[in-house]
Amino acid sequence: MDTKTALEQVEEILKPWAQVVTHPADERLDVVIAAKDLISAVTGLREGRWGYLSAITGLDKPGAPGAEEQKQWDRAAETEEPLQPMPAEGQIEVLYHYCEGAAIATLRVAVNYSNPVIPSICPVYPSATLYERELIEMFGVEITGTPNTDRLVLPDDWPAGVYPLRKSFTGFESQSPVQEG
Repeated sequence: MDTKTALEQVEEILKPWAQVVTHPADERLDVVIAAKDLISAVTGLREGRWGYLSAITGLDKPGAPGAEEQKQWDRAAETEEPLQPMPAEGQIEVLYHYCEGAAIATLRVAVNYSNPVIPSICPVYPSATLYERELIEMFGVEITGTPNTDRLVLPDDWPAGVYPLRKSFTGFESQSPVQEG
């Protein structure tokens, strides 16, 4: 199947759940869906035998920008692709990347900082557990129904509520150097 046909096929499969559909490049399709529709959408991809789950990534969107960031956002908005307005409250966008040959379809699910909860897709794709565990500890996303919430990357004594892939993370205060006597 050629790339154009693959993208047309996946767009048709995801149509019932799509809120916004964009084509950021010739071989790509981005589909914004609600968290409540995530399981239905990934089940639709599975049942439609479209591609494979290649990765799940997180994207931190801290919220409404300051004046300089707004100018950059306005310049970006002049491009051909429609952009979602920056939310007033910060969000984590969870991106589910699927591939079929050269075609890439990305499901985009945004959750607010105040309620960063999405359902696990492990009942549909058991291998997603590694990606989900990473989202939990690195972005602070709660994933309901995921089979394993053990730490994946961070040490067991990592402080609760500190998410190193959020843009607000600035590191830890460095300790003063050890004095040698």
